[in-house]
Amino acid sequence: MAGLAESGSNPDVDLLYDINGLAKDAPAWFDRAMEYVGEYGLLLAMVLLVVWCWWSVRRRGGEDAASSVAALIWAPLAAGIAVLVNVPIRGFVERPRPFLTHQGLDVLVSGKTDYSFVSDHATITMAMGVGLFVANRKFGFFGLGLALLEGFCRIYMGVHYPTDVVGGFALGTAVALLLSPVAMALLTPVVKAVERSPRAGWLVRARGRSYDGQDAVIPGARREAGTEERDLAA
Repeated sequence: MAGLAESGSNPDVDLLYDINGLAKDAPAWFDRAMEYVGEYGLLLAMVLLVVWCWWSVRRRGGEDAASSVAALIWAPLAAGIAVLVNVPIRGFVERPRPFLTHQGLDVLVSGKTDYSFVSDHATITMAMGVGLFVANRKFGFFGLGLALLEGFCRIYMGVHYPTDVVGGFALGTAVALLLSPVAMALLTPVVKAVERSPRAGWLVRARGRSYDGQDAVIPGARREAGTEERDLAA
Protein backbone atom coordinates (compact mmCIF):
# COMPACT_ATOMS: atom_id res chain seq x y z
CA MET A 1 0.00 0.00 0.00
CA ALA A 2 2.99 2.29 0.33
CA GLY A 3 3.31 2.05 -3.42
CA LEU A 4 -0.22 3.29 -3.75
CA ALA A 5 0.73 6.45 -1.92
CA GLU A 6 3.59 7.05 -4.34
CA SER A 7 1.34 6.56 -7.36
CA GLY A 8 -1.35 8.73 -5.86
CA SER A 9 -4.03 6.08 -6.47
CA ASN A 10 -5.09 5.97 -2.80
CA PRO A 11 -6.19 9.44 -1.57
CA ASP A 12 -6.46 8.21 2.03
CA VAL A 13 -2.84 7.07 2.20
CA ASP A 14 -1.70 9.98 0.06
CA LEU A 15 -3.23 12.50 2.45
CA LEU A 16 -1.77 10.62 5.40
CA TYR A 17 1.75 11.05 4.02
CA ASP A 18 1.13 14.69 3.14
CA ILE A 19 -0.09 15.65 6.63
CA ASN A 20 2.34 13.46 8.55
CA GLY A 21 5.14 14.78 6.35
CA LEU A 22 4.68 18.14 8.05
CA ALA A 23 6.00 16.56 11.25
CA LYS A 24 9.31 15.73 9.57
CA ASP A 25 9.89 19.34 8.60
CA ALA A 26 8.77 20.81 11.95
CA PRO A 27 11.13 21.51 14.88
CA ALA A 28 11.35 18.84 17.55
CA TRP A 29 9.73 21.09 20.17
CA PHE A 30 6.72 21.63 17.90
CA ASP A 31 6.27 17.89 17.41
CA ARG A 32 6.41 17.37 21.17
CA ALA A 33 3.77 20.07 21.61
CA MET A 34 1.57 18.47 18.95
CA GLU A 35 1.99 15.12 20.66
CA TYR A 36 0.70 16.50 23.96
CA VAL A 37 -2.05 18.56 22.34
CA GLY A 38 -3.29 15.69 20.19
CA GLU A 39 -3.14 13.08 22.93
CA TYR A 40 -4.35 15.02 25.98
CA GLY A 41 -4.53 18.78 25.49
CA LEU A 42 -7.56 19.05 23.21
CA LEU A 43 -9.56 16.57 25.28
CA LEU A 44 -8.86 18.67 28.36
CA ALA A 45 -9.70 21.86 26.45
CA MET A 46 -13.04 20.36 25.41
CA VAL A 47 -13.89 19.49 29.01
CA LEU A 48 -12.95 23.00 30.16
CA LEU A 49 -15.09 24.48 27.38
CA VAL A 50 -18.11 22.50 28.58
CA VAL A 51 -17.49 23.66 32.15
CA TRP A 52 -17.14 27.26 30.95
CA CYS A 53 -20.41 27.00 29.05
CA TRP A 54 -22.15 25.56 32.12
CA TRP A 55 -20.84 28.44 34.24
CA SER A 56 -22.09 30.95 31.68
CA VAL A 57 -25.52 29.32 31.44
CA ARG A 58 -26.08 29.19 35.20
CA ARG A 59 -24.99 32.81 35.67
CA ARG A 60 -27.27 34.05 32.91
CA GLY A 61 -30.29 32.14 34.18
CA GLY A 62 -33.38 32.36 32.01
CA GLU A 63 -36.21 29.99 31.33
CA ASP A 64 -34.02 27.72 29.19
CA ALA A 65 -31.34 27.23 31.86
CA ALA A 66 -32.52 23.72 32.74
CA SER A 67 -32.66 22.52 29.15
CA SER A 68 -29.25 24.04 28.40
CA VAL A 69 -27.66 22.35 31.41
CA ALA A 70 -29.32 19.08 30.40
CA ALA A 71 -27.76 19.42 26.94
CA LEU A 72 -24.36 20.07 28.52
CA ILE A 73 -24.71 16.92 30.60
CA TRP A 74 -25.58 15.02 27.44
CA ALA A 75 -22.36 16.14 25.69
CA PRO A 76 -19.93 13.94 27.72
CA LEU A 77 -22.52 11.17 27.96
CA ALA A 78 -22.79 11.14 24.17
CA ALA A 79 -19.00 10.89 23.92
CA GLY A 80 -18.96 7.90 26.29
CA ILE A 81 -21.74 6.11 24.40
CA ALA A 82 -20.02 6.78 21.08
CA VAL A 83 -16.80 5.21 22.35
CA LEU A 84 -18.74 2.12 23.48
CA VAL A 85 -20.34 1.88 20.05
CA ASN A 86 -16.88 2.09 18.52
CA VAL A 87 -15.68 -1.04 20.33
CA PRO A 88 -17.53 -3.54 18.10
CA ILE A 89 -16.81 -1.41 15.02
CA ARG A 90 -13.07 -1.64 15.64
CA GLY A 91 -13.30 -5.36 16.23
CA PHE A 92 -15.25 -5.86 13.02
CA VAL A 93 -13.07 -3.73 10.73
CA GLU A 94 -9.72 -4.73 12.32
CA ARG A 95 -7.75 -2.05 10.52
CA PRO A 96 -4.09 -1.93 11.63
CA ARG A 97 -2.49 1.35 12.58
CA PRO A 98 -0.99 3.11 9.55
CA PHE A 99 2.59 2.90 10.82
CA LEU A 100 2.31 -0.90 10.91
CA THR A 101 1.53 -1.05 7.21
CA HIS A 102 3.32 1.94 5.70
CA GLN A 103 6.99 2.84 5.84
CA GLY A 104 8.47 6.28 6.39
CA LEU A 105 5.85 7.72 8.74
CA ASP A 106 7.00 9.96 11.58
CA VAL A 107 5.09 8.46 14.53
CA LEU A 108 4.98 10.87 17.48
CA VAL A 109 3.26 8.51 19.94
CA SER A 110 4.52 5.00 20.58
CA GLY A 111 2.74 2.03 22.11
CA LYS A 112 -0.43 2.15 20.00
CA THR A 113 -1.31 -1.51 19.48
CA ASP A 114 -5.10 -1.39 19.05
CA TYR A 115 -6.94 -1.05 15.76
CA SER A 116 -7.10 2.22 13.86
CA PHE A 117 -10.70 2.57 12.59
CA VAL A 118 -12.36 4.60 13.94
CA SER A 119 -10.43 7.18 15.97
CA ASP A 120 -11.57 7.35 19.59
CA HIS A 121 -10.15 10.86 19.99
CA ALA A 122 -12.02 12.13 16.94
CA THR A 123 -15.19 10.39 18.12
CA ILE A 124 -15.04 11.83 21.64
CA THR A 125 -14.25 15.41 20.65
CA MET A 126 -16.85 15.54 17.88
CA ALA A 127 -19.58 14.03 20.07
CA MET A 128 -18.83 16.61 22.76
CA GLY A 129 -18.59 19.40 20.20
CA VAL A 130 -21.98 18.55 18.69
CA GLY A 131 -23.52 18.16 22.15
CA LEU A 132 -22.09 21.54 23.10
CA PHE A 133 -23.53 23.05 19.92
CA VAL A 134 -26.98 21.76 20.89
CA ALA A 135 -26.65 23.50 24.25
CA ASN A 136 -25.10 26.78 23.06
CA ARG A 137 -24.18 27.67 19.49
CA LYS A 138 -21.45 30.15 20.40
CA PHE A 139 -19.58 27.65 22.54
CA GLY A 140 -20.53 24.89 20.11
CA PHE A 141 -18.62 26.52 17.25
CA PHE A 142 -15.50 26.55 19.41
CA GLY A 143 -16.13 22.91 20.33
CA LEU A 144 -16.45 21.87 16.69
CA GLY A 145 -13.23 23.74 15.94
CA LEU A 146 -11.43 21.80 18.67
CA ALA A 147 -12.77 18.53 17.25
CA LEU A 148 -11.48 19.35 13.77
CA LEU A 149 -8.09 20.27 15.21
CA GLU A 150 -8.03 16.97 17.11
CA GLY A 151 -8.63 15.07 13.89
CA PHE A 152 -5.78 16.89 12.17
CA CYS A 153 -3.46 16.15 15.10
CA ARG A 154 -4.20 12.40 14.98
CA ILE A 155 -3.13 12.28 11.33
CA TYR A 156 -0.16 14.57 11.94
CA MET A 157 1.01 12.23 14.72
CA GLY A 158 0.95 9.27 12.32
CA VAL A 159 -1.45 7.16 14.38
CA HIS A 160 -4.58 7.39 12.19
CA TYR A 161 -5.62 7.49 8.57
CA PRO A 162 -7.77 10.43 7.44
CA THR A 163 -10.73 8.05 7.02
CA ASP A 164 -10.29 6.95 10.65
CA VAL A 165 -10.82 10.56 11.66
CA VAL A 166 -13.75 11.10 9.30
CA GLY A 167 -15.35 7.92 10.62
CA GLY A 168 -14.89 9.18 14.17
CA PHE A 169 -16.49 12.49 13.28
CA ALA A 170 -19.45 10.70 11.70
CA LEU A 171 -19.89 8.34 14.65
CA GLY A 172 -19.68 11.09 17.26
CA THR A 173 -22.12 13.30 15.36
CA ALA A 174 -24.60 10.47 14.79
CA VAL A 175 -24.69 9.44 18.45
CA ALA A 176 -24.92 13.01 19.74
CA LEU A 177 -27.73 14.01 17.36
CA LEU A 178 -29.77 10.83 16.96
CA LEU A 179 -29.95 10.07 20.68
CA SER A 180 -30.32 13.70 21.71
CA PRO A 181 -34.17 13.74 21.77
CA VAL A 182 -34.28 10.72 24.06
CA ALA A 183 -31.48 12.05 26.24
CA MET A 184 -33.10 15.47 26.59
CA ALA A 185 -36.46 13.91 27.41
CA LEU A 186 -34.83 11.98 30.25
CA LEU A 187 -32.35 14.58 31.50
CA THR A 188 -34.43 17.77 31.39
CA PRO A 189 -36.98 16.74 34.07
CA VAL A 190 -34.13 15.65 36.33
CA VAL A 191 -32.30 18.96 35.86
CA LYS A 192 -35.52 20.90 36.49
CA ALA A 193 -35.99 18.99 39.74
CA VAL A 194 -32.43 19.90 40.74
CA GLU A 195 -33.14 23.52 39.78
CA ARG A 196 -36.06 23.64 42.26
CA SER A 197 -33.94 22.18 45.04
CA PRO A 198 -32.93 24.77 47.67
CA ARG A 199 -29.58 23.05 48.15
CA ALA A 200 -28.58 21.92 44.65
CA GLY A 201 -30.36 24.58 42.62
CA TRP A 202 -27.12 26.57 42.23
CA LEU A 203 -25.90 23.86 39.85
CA VAL A 204 -28.50 25.03 37.31
CA ARG A 205 -29.03 28.69 38.18
CA ALA A 206 -26.84 31.10 40.13
CA ARG A 207 -28.28 32.19 43.46
CA GLY A 208 -30.13 35.46 43.20
CA ARG A 209 -30.75 35.03 39.46
CA SER A 210 -34.35 35.05 38.22
CA TYR A 211 -35.84 33.15 35.29
CA ASP A 212 -35.51 36.11 32.95
CA GLY A 213 -31.77 36.39 33.66
CA GLN A 214 -32.14 39.54 35.83
CA ASP A 215 -31.11 39.91 39.43
CA ALA A 216 -33.74 38.38 41.65
CA VAL A 217 -35.68 40.72 43.96
CA ILE A 218 -34.79 40.27 47.59
CA PRO A 219 -37.78 38.90 49.46
CA GLY A 220 -39.61 41.76 51.15
CA ALA A 221 -37.90 44.49 49.11
CA ARG A 222 -40.95 45.10 46.92
CA ARG A 223 -43.24 45.33 49.91
CA GLU A 224 -40.89 47.76 51.64
CA ALA A 225 -40.76 49.93 48.51
CA GLY A 226 -44.55 49.94 48.34
CA THR A 227 -44.77 50.93 52.00
CA GLU A 228 -42.32 53.78 51.44
CA GLU A 229 -44.34 55.06 48.49
CA ARG A 230 -47.51 55.03 50.54
CA ASP A 231 -45.75 56.91 53.34
CA LEU A 232 -44.58 59.58 50.91
CA ALA A 233 -48.08 59.88 49.45
CA ALA A 234 -49.47 60.37 52.91
